[in-house]
Amino acid sequence: MVVSNSSPIINLACIGRLDLLPALYDTIVIPPAVLHETTMVLPNAPGAATVRAASWIQCREIANRSLVASLRLELDPGEAEAIACALEGQARLLLIDERRGRNVAHRLGLSVIGLVGVLLLAKRRGLVAQIRPLLEGLRQRAGFWMSDALYDRVLQEADEVGIADRRD
Repeated sequence: MVVSNSSPIINLACIGRLDLLPALYDTIVIPPAVLHETTMVLPNAPGAATVRAASWIQCREIANRSLVASLRLELDPGEAEAIACALEGQARLLLIDERRGRNVAHRLGLSVIGLVGVLLLAKRRGLVAQIRPLLEGLRQRAGFWMSDALYDRVLQEADEVGIADRRD
């Protein structure tokens, strides 16, 4: 079981690569708060219709509402429910980007990967030829923040440093 928070779904949709999630993980489980954030907050946003119709996305209710309430003391609703969902379902992986959410998930023993890690995995599996255009799309179209140091480290890990030594 792989659980996702909103950020990976929304940001991949913004760059037109939501297809990477089912290609990598077959099925993604999301809790109701993530479904709401990805389809209802901005119903015409990129990916909203895809998420509503996707057979590869399963929405799963959270039984332990007290756990969600406890997590809400530190996190937003989507992060809290995604972590609770991952714990309840004994997920093998949680897709989450926000530092605070990742720290809480790690503290609770969950394995996590962020959007950048998803892109690196997609490159290793041959689903994308280059990461650089996707990173640029995330920064420019999705407003995804990443430090220059992380950007450079990702390009090194993806063996794309030689493609263009400088960003445009």
